[in-house]
Amino acid sequence: MLLLVCLIKKNKIMWALFKDKNDINEKNVIGFASFVVMTLFAIADLLTSLIADKDLIINEVVYNSFVWVTLGCFGISAVEKIKK
Repeated sequence: MLLLVCLIKKNKIMWALFKDKNDINEKNVIGFASFVVMTLFAIADLLTSLIADKDLIINEVVYNSFVWVTLGCFGISAVEKIKK
């Protein structure tokens, strides 16, 4: 029962992201998610180089895209915060 209540609350939070008026900064959420993906790539690269003595081949364009998304989201959020 408690699990069901938690899932319903999380579902409401997720749909609150799509409302026009909310307290959640969507740019920060996307920037954080992009940062997490970049961090997971780095950890996977370290682990594969330590365990298998091979470099994890990640397309540079894909990785750089995550870098630009992260910097863009956090940069826009910072500018908006300064303007207020």
